[in-house]
Amino acid sequence: MEDFSPETKPPQVRGARVMDPVKPILDAWIQEDFQKKKKFRRTAKRMYEVLVEDYAFKGSDRTVRNYVAKQKIKLAEEVEQAALPLEAKPGTAQVDFGEAPFLHDGKQIVLPYLVISFPFSNAFLFQVFPAQNKECFMEGLKRMFHYIGGVPKAIRFDNLSAAVKKVLPNGERELTEAFQNFVLHYEFTPEFCNPGSGNEKGHVESMVKYIRNNFLLPELTLLNLEDLNRTFWKKAEKDRNRKHYQKENLIAKLYMADQEQFLQLPAKEFDCVRYEEVKADKYGYIRIDNKTYSTSPRFAKQKVLAKISYNQVELLTEKYDLIVSHERLYGEQKQSVKWQPYLSLMAKRPMAIKYTSFYEQLPKEWQIYLEQCTVHEKQQVLQLLSVLLKERDFHTPTEALRLASERGQPSVDSIKQVFYQLLNGRGQRKEIDVKKAVPDVPPAVRGLSHYDHLMGTGGDIE
Repeated sequence: MEDFSPETKPPQVRGARVMDPVKPILDAWIQEDFQKKKKFRRTAKRMYEVLVEDYAFKGSDRTVRNYVAKQKIKLAEEVEQAALPLEAKPGTAQVDFGEAPFLHDGKQIVLPYLVISFPFSNAFLFQVFPAQNKECFMEGLKRMFHYIGGVPKAIRFDNLSAAVKKVLPNGERELTEAFQNFVLHYEFTPEFCNPGSGNEKGHVESMVKYIRNNFLLPELTLLNLEDLNRTFWKKAEKDRNRKHYQKENLIAKLYMADQEQFLQLPAKEFDCVRYEEVKADKYGYIRIDNKTYSTSPRFAKQKVLAKISYNQVELLTEKYDLIVSHERLYGEQKQSVKWQPYLSLMAKRPMAIKYTSFYEQLPKEWQIYLEQCTVHEKQQVLQLLSVLLKERDFHTPTEALRLASERGQPSVDSIKQVFYQLLNGRGQRKEIDVKKAVPDVPPAVRGLSHYDHLMGTGGDIE
């Protein structure tokens, strides 16, 4: 014998007399379950029980479990290999939310940002919002449409709750009423990913990470959200001055092909608001999204209409007249109270003001001034503030109080006078120094000699 190397023996393939008849059944069940959500899939134990009950299976449950486990791995690999890249067409877009940290008032907060990406050109836009609700979602899309001057003809989303109310059994989507109206207004075609199929909008998911890493990290300091968002337009445009990762062409040039396919904007912008009818409590407070907002004492225990946008809550009468407007609350903020409508009521009971949260919110100058006032003067002050705060904040009234107090405890009328002087741009008038303003008078000279100079005689008369 010339070769004593170890022989390679092919594995013995034995027929599985018990398993062979049920393998097609198990394969069909596994294939069927792969189309369902994980929590709705049959376990290997349940498959074994059905085989025993319905197919008189004589094998062991361990044999079934081993076979099912191997087939699931094999099928998962086949599904993954079968995934095909989606064709990127000009004028189409994908949309998704991401999250990034920001520094606000010395604290780190996490805010969402909405991204629209264009797979054909690899261009994108993004805007930061306080939440991922319907109003923020639609406001972000509208803002982007009007910035680019057109509407992508088809936009792919995942099944986010701001857009999709229900995923129907036939694969269609029942849209929220607000988003359905938004789609009809801008006339684009919404497309939705299959549940659990993130690869169907893989471009925007990659862009979410790219934006966070290149524009939002490390944490940006947030002073004014709208000012910050305005800077992101230019940053996104500047990013187009690089080559596409595959097409060896500038993104800016490829984006021109996207623009050519955009739909025309409608004549009017969509109003991204919702209306809710709410009933005020005995204090005139109402609740929206677990946040408290004030109306007015005269609307206590009455119904009012709330007009809610992404950043504002306007409370209206049944005739749509404005009662009061609030900034919309997010995060840890629980209550927004506009005290101006309550000041007339406080003026009737001025001694109770010190026990209200309004007193704590007063600037220190007004707290000190009210402590020095009589009951009647407090009534006058509160009535004055109810007028001064109707369309403005405390800044100008407090400046008027400071100027009027320079000569001691001012009257309500003097505060009011200085306030309107400041409002008209005149401020407090300064005293005139008479001695410096009036020129010195030359000394008087008696006699008629000045007439000689006038006649040019020099004093000699012929």
